[in-house]
Amino acid sequence: MRVVVIDYNGGNLASAAQAARKAATLRGIDADVTITRDADAILNADRLILPGQGAFADCAEGLGPDLRNTLETATANGTPFLGICVGMQLMSEYGLEHGRTEGLGWICGNIRRMDEAADAGLRLPHMGWNTLDFTPGAHLLTEGLEPGVHGYFVHSFALHDGNPDELVATAQYGSSVPAIVARGNRCGTQFHVEKSQAVGLTIMGNFLRWTS
Repeated sequence: MRVVVIDYNGGNLASAAQAARKAATLRGIDADVTITRDADAILNADRLILPGQGAFADCAEGLGPDLRNTLETATANGTPFLGICVGMQLMSEYGLEHGRTEGLGWICGNIRRMDEAADAGLRLPHMGWNTLDFTPGAHLLTEGLEPGVHGYFVHSFALHDGNPDELVATAQYGSSVPAIVARGNRCGTQFHVEKSQAVGLTIMGNFLRWTS
């Protein structure tokens, strides 16, 4: 299996690649995991992972038009895609961090500050472990997990106005926060899979064997 971690000058690339390698080993999957922005490698990959750390606008700029077009082509052809943290946020229609920036438009909704949490007196960024709420069996990504397991979050912005049909899991932080989204062969986690220990490795392993 050829797994490509998209290099777009973002953060957590090496950690995401290492998590993919470890998850593959645990599942007995023979995986070649590389970090690259090479178009041919992306178009010929069996799995695509887009990590993210930082501001939406900066990460979107790192993609640029060429990578956007390559990802659009690859995923339109059916290659499973996993966005992590800002990588998930980039799947949305647009983000409002440092002004409006267009996203990939793969899921409904926009990314804006978690004012509900701030209004409730909670600290931003939302940082640390939080429980995941989901319906068991509703999606392969959560197979082997029970509601109430924990993911590791670091973010001040979140998906709003999304489509309930694209929502796999939520967390509570002042309000319901989208934690896992999926539409077709494209999925994403707001929390850091690569920092979420056994839960993260389970989700990563599920992604590696997921066919939409």
